Amino acid sequence: MSLTELLAVLAFIRRHVPTISLTSFAALGVATLYLITAVPTFTAKALLIVNSKATSADAAAVSTIVESQIGIIKSESIASAVIEKLGLAQDPEFATGQGSGMISISRLLGWSKPATEASAARYALEPFERKLSAKRVGPTYLVEITFDSREPDRAAQIVNAVAEKYITHQMNSGVLQDEKWVKDRLNELSTQALAAQKALEDYSQNRNKPVDSAVTIDKLAAAAESSKNAYDNFRYVLRKTEATQQQSPPVFEASLVTAASPPLRATSPKPRSVLGIAIVGGLLLGIAIALLRDLLNRGIRTSGQELPLGAPDERIERLAPDAVRPDHQSEAKAKPVRFTGPG
Repeated sequence: MSLTELLAVLAFIRRHVPTISLTSFAALGVATLYLITAVPTFTAKALLIVNSKATSADAAAVSTIVESQIGIIKSESIASAVIEKLGLAQDPEFATGQGSGMISISRLLGWSKPATEASAARYALEPFERKLSAKRVGPTYLVEITFDSREPDRAAQIVNAVAEKYITHQMNSGVLQDEKWVKDRLNELSTQALAAQKALEDYSQNRNKPVDSAVTIDKLAAAAESSKNAYDNFRYVLRKTEATQQQSPPVFEASLVTAASPPLRATSPKPRSVLGIAIVGGLLLGIAIALLRDLLNRGIRTSGQELPLGAPDERIERLAPDAVRPDHQSEAKAKPVRFTGPG
């Protein structure tokens, strides 16, 4: 930048110091008002390891495993369990959707049903999922869980509850998926075996014809033996499955590395960032307004100083000076004197 350009910039700033200062102070005022009225947000963090005993695999497989576990952490089932455990459906921070004007008017007019516990939990689910976040920490099995809340203690409590529910979910995933079916099937086979044995005993006590009795007894004995074998085989397979699950180490395991603690500072709004953006924005806005004013003033001045074109031989008319002879003073005042260039 040359000296002339630098002087021009300094002159420009000197001329428009009031405008630039006014916009800067206005932006600072707006930023200060925002910092005063904004509700602070606190973010609590917890660290999980989601596959501490898995065998080594390629990077793509590891990424798939970790991303699938992140999906489980952020799933609706985990969120609903935490909402129910901590009673978040009645928390004003999560019950915002229940108090909207349209819904309240609809309830007063009888167009919609009053909120139940189930509907309150559904309303709390949306803000809960929006505030919950989980991400992988580098190329590892570590997952960072975060939650935003107005209260630091509440944020830490929710993050720890999410981690606890997730770990419980992973521990229960190794148990038989349908225990009710197993019990029902075991009872059914036991009942069949007992019924076949009882039928055999009753017939043996009340038999009349020796020939027919021998044939019938053989059939009943075979049915009783078959029912007993089915029951015994099912119990054997069930016990072997349970023993295998108890003795073999789990292929997948999740554990809490670092529990969440209440954050000491709010994550938003950040006063330094807000004030810095306000100062820079105010200065830029002030400079833009000053440039616009200069352009407008230059346009008005140029249009006011424009001279008519098309005068013959480019002659310029001007009044004669006042120092003329007295006898020609009135004529000089009444008639302009024309001066023309040579040629």
